Amino acid sequence: MAEQKVLGMRKVIVCDSEKCNGCQLCEYACSISKEKTTNPRLSRIRSVRIEPTFNMAVACRKCEDPPCKDACPRDAISVDEKIGIPKIDKNKCDGCGWCVMACDFGAIRLNVNDRTMVVCDFCDDNPKCVEFCPTKALKYETIDATGAGLSKKAVNRIVAELQEAAKKD
Repeated sequence: MAEQKVLGMRKVIVCDSEKCNGCQLCEYACSISKEKTTNPRLSRIRSVRIEPTFNMAVACRKCEDPPCKDACPRDAISVDEKIGIPKIDKNKCDGCGWCVMACDFGAIRLNVNDRTMVVCDFCDDNPKCVEFCPTKALKYETIDATGAGLSKKAVNRIVAELQEAAKKD
């Protein structure tokens, strides 16, 4: 029970797909912050577009039992147990990509410059992608807070639909 409470309190980057316009500024902010270059291929967050109009950004979800760690044949991935962030040992990583295939969220990426894997480290609790998102589609919050916000949004939508239906009657 205590372990679940801690998991629910871990902060992750959450994207509101209704606000995301697919600008990829999150990727640029990340690549500048981490690699000192404007190359979205070096970003730790990924902007995803599903045609024609669905956009969202994806970053590490801090899984309780991360499959990326178990998939690594070189034991290059460890997890900071206190904050749940996967750490990749670049001296052990050979860029094989097994972790990429194991991640259900597509959050691990290949650094094309040094051929090792990279994953979001949440910029020491101040994610640059969130800071520079022009539409405020990205938030850095707990899974519990995200769930509460989505529940409130769903209730508001149901109430609005019921009010519309009542007007038609």
